[in-house]
Amino acid sequence: MEKDKNVLEIPYGTRDFLPSEAASKRAIETKLAELFAEWGYDEVVTPTIEYLDNLTLGSSRSSEAHLFKLFDKDNRTLALRHEMTTPIARLVSSRLQEYPLPMKLSYISSVFRYEQTQMGRQCEFHQAGVELMGSTSPFADAEIIALAIQGLLRAGLTDFQICLGQVEFISGIMEQYHLAADVKEKLKLAMEQRDLVALGNTVDALDLPATAKSVLKKLPVLSGGEDMIKKAYDLALNEQSRRALDNLCEIYRLLKAYGVEQYVRFDLGIIRDFSYYTGMVFEAYTPGLGFPLCGGGRYDHLLADFGNACPATGFASGIERILLALERQGIERPMRARDIYLAYAAGKEAAAIAKAETLRREGKTVELSLASQTQSEAETAQLAKGYRELVYLA
Repeated sequence: MEKDKNVLEIPYGTRDFLPSEAASKRAIETKLAELFAEWGYDEVVTPTIEYLDNLTLGSSRSSEAHLFKLFDKDNRTLALRHEMTTPIARLVSSRLQEYPLPMKLSYISSVFRYEQTQMGRQCEFHQAGVELMGSTSPFADAEIIALAIQGLLRAGLTDFQICLGQVEFISGIMEQYHLAADVKEKLKLAMEQRDLVALGNTVDALDLPATAKSVLKKLPVLSGGEDMIKKAYDLALNEQSRRALDNLCEIYRLLKAYGVEQYVRFDLGIIRDFSYYTGMVFEAYTPGLGFPLCGGGRYDHLLADFGNACPATGFASGIERILLALERQGIERPMRARDIYLAYAAGKEAAAIAKAETLRREGKTVELSLASQTQSEAETAQLAKGYRELVYLA
């Protein structure tokens, strides 16, 4: 009996997409693929399975606990990819070294990460994103953020906010107070988890002046517009943090040129993965969801782990999260058009086939009945299947 039950189940953290859900997912992926191509990004596809050593190289080592692992016939450890940036870094370093820089690549793929499932978070999920390699310019970072914004707009969302930070600002603040490595790690974890209590307890235990403790406690809540950035300069006592703020100001100036600044606010408490990112970082949030729709940033060291030092920046959007946001906000999800249901009376099979082919060449979506029907039966089928129009050959 247990065996029969398992036949109908799917693995933990995975899901089925029913026809309407799959159609919406595909429609968004198509919109994003077209957008990426319009901006000059070439699509790449990497294997679902990679060698574990490649996925956990250098700064990616901390992710190993979340990987699904398996073995090949030579007993080498493999893993399902948990994100797309590392596989693309491996691809670029091994197969695209002669490709002209800057290199602009895009992807739409499923990724796998073992963790506690909850709303908007599965063990298997789908991402669309881009990687821009070969440029250290703020112009490249601004393009990545502008493209992420356009992607959300193209998917149908309008009410969202990009929260923009800079990990070097936080690093510089910690350096100016000469914090030990283990203290930095505790503060980083508390900031990633937005745990103000844990951060406050860690700071209180430090042998620092009261003014220094006050600055450290402010880090997670430094958010706002350009006025907040001006105040942040007063907290930055070293060149590292000041350069980081200069970088954000230049990126924001360029985002104004793109005309998307209304979607952007600064949030210096966003650090994402400290060991992975090296400059600007960002996440997109929308009302009703407690997790980001997309995120990314600058990662200038990852390709060096594969022996091909090259600066890079990029982002990934979660397809399921975009779908959930559309649903929560009552926005009609994009669907492939269901134009015509074509039915016919007995003896009209050949004419119906010819008619269907003509309509399809005109760009219409046409479902052809598989058997003759009365007009009443055809009308019932058309409505049940959700087609806008009935063509009936009598």
